[in-house]
Amino acid sequence: MTSRFAETLTRWLSVVNHFQSTDTILLVVGLILILGARVSFADTNMHHSEHGHTMVLGQWEGSPEGIAYSELNHFLAGLGVILVGLTELRTAMGWTALAWSRWLLPAALMGSGIFLLIWSDHEAWPIGSWSLAETFSGKDPEMLQHKIFGILAFGVGIVEWFRRMGKLGVWFWGAWLPGFALIGGSMLFLHMHGPHPAGHQIQSHHNVMGSLALAGSLAWFSGEWMHQSIQSVASFREPKSRPLLKIIWSLAVIIIGVQLLFYSES
Repeated sequence: MTSRFAETLTRWLSVVNHFQSTDTILLVVGLILILGARVSFADTNMHHSEHGHTMVLGQWEGSPEGIAYSELNHFLAGLGVILVGLTELRTAMGWTALAWSRWLLPAALMGSGIFLLIWSDHEAWPIGSWSLAETFSGKDPEMLQHKIFGILAFGVGIVEWFRRMGKLGVWFWGAWLPGFALIGGSMLFLHMHGPHPAGHQIQSHHNVMGSLALAGSLAWFSGEWMHQSIQSVASFREPKSRPLLKIIWSLAVIIIGVQLLFYSES
């Protein structure tokens, strides 16, 4: 009786993991990407049909200097994100060469976090006229989100560093990076750049990046969910879909980094 139940459970898990889980997750990932592209397309059309914001004398946001500063920040952030994605792709593909490169991921995250905390905004603490309290008060939501991104990136970078040292090996700590992508991707849909002449174009960028982050993190968590389900049945063989989902996750991160390299506000 017990063996028959175990056999039935194993077959059921096989069907769920091979058909429902993999195919459904890939479908959901595709729908998220399509939705992000659809929203971005709508924002672009709105941008062409509406008048832009009127520039205010002395305004930093949208000025030539402000645009150049913001585009440089996004470019540098893109380099860090690409390093993260390439490191995750190496792990997903099971490559053993260049073992030292595993340290690039935590270094890129911590470096990006420090960069955002210091240089994300021209007017913010510690390089601008705003105090620490003003910067984190929420008076400027865009500024506050940049700093939150910085704190999250630095914190996840520390976690990843200790994981590579063998100090944090459980599944919980490994979920911090895709969890960061899940939270950050959700925040991007609400991340506005104030009275900017190219506001709709910027939001279009954010929608695409947010959709990629959500799709990639969903793929990662789905792969781990299947793996945990497999571990509960010792005789069950792991499907090949888990590496595929991890590859989707890493490619989504790389594409976000590439988009940041070509980010434009003009």
